[in-house]
Amino acid sequence: MLERQPASGLSLRGRTVPAFIAIEGPIGVGKTTLARKIAETFEYDLLLEEAEMNPFLERFYQNREQTALATQLFFLFQRVQKITDIKQRDMFESTRVTDFILEKDPLFARVNLEPAEYALYDKVYEKMHVEAPAPDLVIYLQANPERLLERIGKRGIDAEQSIDRSYLEQLNEVYSEFFLYYDAAPLLIVNANDIDLAESDRDYEQLVDYMLNIKKGRHYFNPTFFS
Repeated sequence: MLERQPASGLSLRGRTVPAFIAIEGPIGVGKTTLARKIAETFEYDLLLEEAEMNPFLERFYQNREQTALATQLFFLFQRVQKITDIKQRDMFESTRVTDFILEKDPLFARVNLEPAEYALYDKVYEKMHVEAPAPDLVIYLQANPERLLERIGKRGIDAEQSIDRSYLEQLNEVYSEFFLYYDAAPLLIVNANDIDLAESDRDYEQLVDYMLNIKKGRHYFNPTFFS
């Protein structure tokens, strides 16, 4: 935890900021937006997974069965490489915010791969697995499929427009199961259905203000309680 005055109008009031914040959640929920805002507010290093760099992703959304394994392995190699590069530069001593945790990669594999493909993926994952430091705080953003579809449509990325409700339901299910038992770091579970992290400074500042009070354990942020 760090004593750091934010660049925005937020007040720390003697509170400390987690040095390593990781944000997770299904596609369209706002994790990259939140990561960028936190990095700007606290002048943190920003590490993004850069899904747009995956050359298989557009074909995956059009036909998941045909390119699922290639898409999944590319993401695995990409995420492992990012963590390895940072460890080699010893940047884990600095402050940072990310929009992924490596442990989430098998979640997508469970949803996307057939049993034989998953068995192959699992062997590769075990061989490539690298130890990454546990975050000082994980923020898990939740939203229902209808709201995710709305946000995916609003941001207008062509490759994502074929994503359907069924796929988002599957992602929500595996995320919920994973974080039900997650205890590797303090966890903040956020109901993101009714907040607009991209456009509303009030929503963002309420979330960060709540975040700054967390030191350990599991916590829940429901913006309807703050309206």
